[in-house]
Amino acid sequence: MEIFNDFSIKEIITCFMVLFAVIDIIGSIPIIVSLQQKFGKIDAERAAITAGVIMLVFLFVGNKILKFIGVDVNSFAIAGAFVIFIIAMEMILGIEINKTAEARAASIVPIAFPLVAGAGTLTTTLSLKAEFHDINIIFGIILNTIFVYLVLKSATWLEKKMGDATLAILQKVFGIILLAISIKLFTANFAQLVQTYINF
Repeated sequence: MEIFNDFSIKEIITCFMVLFAVIDIIGSIPIIVSLQQKFGKIDAERAAITAGVIMLVFLFVGNKILKFIGVDVNSFAIAGAFVIFIIAMEMILGIEINKTAEARAASIVPIAFPLVAGAGTLTTTLSLKAEFHDINIIFGIILNTIFVYLVLKSATWLEKKMGDATLAILQKVFGIILLAISIKLFTANFAQLVQTYINF
């Protein structure tokens, strides 16, 4: 198949590392453990597969989907920044903004989206598409999906190893980091929106 003519180990590694840094599943471990305690269960398979599918779909039709519903990439990223902001505030202040009384497991929301396949990840896949071949980006997404699954599957073990005191400290620290990411995502994309309207 012609698509495999563009296969490149170097590009796959690069795409994997870029997405790995943006997804930051290792840095999200305190959030995952917190969700494990909050929901009682994490459906690792469903969350990982859904996140992977979202990234793959967005890779090919992301711009078309956003244009179809009349939303630009910057507005999409700002919406994601607000969601991340809420999650961060819950972690830092120990409050519950997102009511989950009816939930039985954390899978699609908030793990698959926006924790893994969030605005930052989805906009990154569009950026990669402009620089790398599709087949290599696909492999990069698949490898990240597998890694996400392994981390989610280990949530119970991680919870036991970390302990309540360590978890409480890490939740505050990563909550602040998450808050900073949401603010950076908001300001960068808000500036782009303003610039677009000025030029318009």
